[in-house]
Amino acid sequence: ETKAHHHQAKNKNEESKARTRRRAVMEALIARLFAGVTTIKASYAELQMAQQPYNNEAIQKADQAVVDELISISELKKRFLKKELNISSPQVTLMLAEVQEQQSLMKTFGITIQKLQSLVDTKDSEISSLKKQLHECTAFNKSLEKKLHSSASLSKFESLHLSALNTTHFIHFLQHTLSSMKSFTKLMIKEMESSNWDLELAAKCIQPDAVFIKQNHQCYAFESFVNMTMFEGFNVPSEPLEKHHNRNLYLENFKRHKSLNTKHYLSAHDPNSSFARFLKSKYLQVVHEKMECSFFGNLNHRKILKLNNGGVPDSAFFVAFLEMAKRVWCLHCLALSLDEDVRIFQVKKNTRFSEAYMECEAEQVVSTSSEEVTDSDSGELRVGFTVVPGFMIGKSVIQSQVYLSPVS
Repeated sequence: ETKAHHHQAKNKNEESKARTRRRAVMEALIARLFAGVTTIKASYAELQMAQQPYNNEAIQKADQAVVDELISISELKKRFLKKELNISSPQVTLMLAEVQEQQSLMKTFGITIQKLQSLVDTKDSEISSLKKQLHECTAFNKSLEKKLHSSASLSKFESLHLSALNTTHFIHFLQHTLSSMKSFTKLMIKEMESSNWDLELAAKCIQPDAVFIKQNHQCYAFESFVNMTMFEGFNVPSEPLEKHHNRNLYLENFKRHKSLNTKHYLSAHDPNSSFARFLKSKYLQVVHEKMECSFFGNLNHRKILKLNNGGVPDSAFFVAFLEMAKRVWCLHCLALSLDEDVRIFQVKKNTRFSEAYMECEAEQVVSTSSEEVTDSDSGELRVGFTVVPGFMIGKSVIQSQVYLSPVS
């Protein structure tokens, strides 16, 4: 009886081991099957990836991998149906299947990343192309707008008479003039950079107490210098007679000078005329001796002007100055042609900003948060300096353009 009991226990133990092995074999089989499917999926992804751009070698390699894995799964199926699964070590097979599956998943993820990167590169290329198109369109539109405004600003004055002259004409030509002044200032800054000037130090010489929110705002100090110098004496009549006797004379001067070639005009006309004297005096005020010498290596521009024989310096810098000065002169004549008095004004430092009399030159300054304004306890912005003076025509106000700085 004891032997029979022992034999029965032995049989149960062997059956239990057999069931455990069969279970392990089936788990290994399923794991191997899933790993094979994952491998096929990864190989198929490689096959698709190799088609664009076309890569014949990669296509054949991926195709062969799919075929090999299908054959392997087919053999596994035959052995399963015939119950001939000779898996000596299910645990090893299971681990190898898991490794194979993880490798295939990594390969699939890698291919997915490549596809996404390719899409990103394509989108980046499209964005770059669209940005370029936008830049070209914007530049073209600005060019057209500039030409349109320029021609419109000048054409509307061709047949202008005193009876039709009003403040709107002055405002339109003022914008035309300020555009030229800004262009000259940019050219002057460019020459400074080419001559290795310390722009920060130069800006501080013009506006010693100014606090610039951004470094590139230093250009407003140079604009302020050019504008204030060119507009100095704007209210003073250029002719000795009283204004009310000269309104028509000033209008005729304006119409004659607005579209002329200043360089040719100076060479052919009296070098002592009011216009010629204005150009020479303003050049000597705007362009200091040291500046001219730094830009050109000599003082020939001054020498030519001081000879007073109608000669004109032949440089792009001086031509830009002539165009700016001509427009300021024309604006001056136009102002003196108006029935109402035109007075120029600028805003004092530390004045509170008022939309009635001022315009902020740098929009980003107005939106600067108090956290960014570290030089002010309150974060309040006030007028640092006037960039473009304002004008009062009778009771009408043309706002001055100011640069706002933190309260010191």
